[in-house]
Amino acid sequence: MGKKEFLQGNQAMAESAIRAGCKLYFGYPITPSSEVPEYYAKAMIERPEEGITFIQAETEVSAFNMVAGAVATGHRAMTATSGPGFSLGQEAVSYMSAGDLPGVIVEVMRPGPGDGEILASQGDYFQAVKGGGHGDYQTLVLAPYSVQELCELMQESFELAEKYRNPVILLSDATLAKMRESVELPGYVEQKDPASKPNALRGCGKNEPHKVVTCGDGPVQWEEFNARLQAKYKRIAENEVRYATYNLEDAEIILVAFGSMARVCESAMKMAREKGLKVGMIRPISLWPFPDKAFEGITGKKFLVCELNAGQMVQDVKLAVENKRDVYFYGKLGGTTPSPKNVLAEIEKLGGESK
Repeated sequence: MGKKEFLQGNQAMAESAIRAGCKLYFGYPITPSSEVPEYYAKAMIERPEEGITFIQAETEVSAFNMVAGAVATGHRAMTATSGPGFSLGQEAVSYMSAGDLPGVIVEVMRPGPGDGEILASQGDYFQAVKGGGHGDYQTLVLAPYSVQELCELMQESFELAEKYRNPVILLSDATLAKMRESVELPGYVEQKDPASKPNALRGCGKNEPHKVVTCGDGPVQWEEFNARLQAKYKRIAENEVRYATYNLEDAEIILVAFGSMARVCESAMKMAREKGLKVGMIRPISLWPFPDKAFEGITGKKFLVCELNAGQMVQDVKLAVENKRDVYFYGKLGGTTPSPKNVLAEIEKLGGESK
């Protein structure tokens, strides 16, 4: 880590990716993620010694498949997009999952459905977490809630992608993408020879050949292939759960939120405690694997799930808690982010019901 800099979320994230060894960026501009390709394009020109390559693809479909091709050679590569573009890339994500290809995709969420708006939203939770493509596959999904965490999870995304040879989705939103905060940028990560990585294609030489497999040769072979993938997803689920907890020791009401909405809820929690309300919070950081263990053993409490959507993560919370009737929901649509006072009002309603 170096000195602190005051940077926009998208720009800080792009710089962090470059320092993580991602010198290949393929993308199609779409608000609110467009500063990421802009940053890479500028860095390619101004920092030729770093070997950065930026290619503007003709569509998001092309960009996702370019990432798949690049990581198949052992190089680190990424793209960044928003909801409509992420939808277009889902076939490639399914392909990368089948092919053990460690691509990294940043999705900066905006309101939908359709083209929607260009403000902040969390309406792509289902699309990211439940797998928008075909087949039985999973991707790691990480949800930062600050510019600093954007930088840290950006670098971690590449490490996890290569560790498990699997796509990783960094799920941001318009608020995090556009805000500016003080951030300590991570240092440069020393890179291995791309050709030496196990995910790199090989067909000759001394090393064992490696090819990308994405289609089956009969049901027996394809069942075995999928069983291997499922075993990998099980390892990820057992080892890569991430979450943060706040004031759970005495909490009677527990807020549950991720991403930028967690920032609002953290402020609301502090306001509630100043008024004598015993409020805590659980912040999922890995949306898949979902942190079920954060809810283990918590009984007789009320959970207020707050999201910028019509209710998506709330379904996973209901699966994680002992009694789904303890789970309440507060959501906002269209790109309007509620204030901490709005959340506090919902907390006070629940507190009143408890009396």
